[in-house]
Amino acid sequence: MKLKLGMPIGSLQEATLDMMRRAGFNVIVRPRSYYPDLDDDELEARLMRPQDMSRFVEKGVVDCGLTGNDWVAENSSDVHVVTELAYSKQSLKPFRWVIAVPEDSSIQSIRDLKGKRISTELVNVTRRFLAEHGIDAEVEFSHGATESKAPDLVDAIMDGTETGTSLRANRMRIVHTVMISTTQLIANRAAWADSWKRRKIESLCMLFQGAIAAKFKVGLKMNVSSTRLQAVLNVLPAMKKPTVSNLANGAGFALETIVDETVVRNLMPELRRAGAEAIVEYPLNKVIP
Repeated sequence: MKLKLGMPIGSLQEATLDMMRRAGFNVIVRPRSYYPDLDDDELEARLMRPQDMSRFVEKGVVDCGLTGNDWVAENSSDVHVVTELAYSKQSLKPFRWVIAVPEDSSIQSIRDLKGKRISTELVNVTRRFLAEHGIDAEVEFSHGATESKAPDLVDAIMDGTETGTSLRANRMRIVHTVMISTTQLIANRAAWADSWKRRKIESLCMLFQGAIAAKFKVGLKMNVSSTRLQAVLNVLPAMKKPTVSNLANGAGFALETIVDETVVRNLMPELRRAGAEAIVEYPLNKVIP
């Protein structure tokens, strides 16, 4: 038996491949092929557009898949959401769908959108948002390069952004954030009801979450004498508590912990001054609580 996994093609592809490799899978994507090779005999992968993923998961073409909750909402897909995975194409920042207008536009709030023309790829979500706020505006589908449509063709856009760089480059300003989108692992409801497939999906979920948790963390090992142990513990952050082991022949203690990578450059000198010795930093692939 195999579990069919849908993997996103396009902007999320490299981040997904990186996550899967950190999770322990050897993934090979061959040129012009939509079927990645995986070193897991129980898993069959298929590349597809994130915009289509939830529809194919709902229909059972694939058992589960990775896509943004924005496209699940846009397609109104009836799928089981297994978990959110906090990664996107450039960083761990969530992907935002925002209403933006030219810098010199008179539109200052969503109320000013009444009677205006809006371009977006997320047509259904935009129309529902406007209806919920009692705003009557024209919404048209954008085939891409949405930020280039205003002000010549439309009054505003509803576009996705992670850093805001593209919007600023095109002299656009954000009026309102409509939704936050993170990548989700979603499952076909029949597949989720199948005990074998559910167990496999849950295993994938655990490994993916572990890979994301480890992405910006490192492990630290060090030795410390009995007399300096408490001083080192006082400056040593840990996810829970550091592991403390006895060194041979009563030579002191070995400490091991996991910390955010960003704090290491300041932490190491403090640990050394507190009495830690033989400090070793090492990378992590997965952290599973």
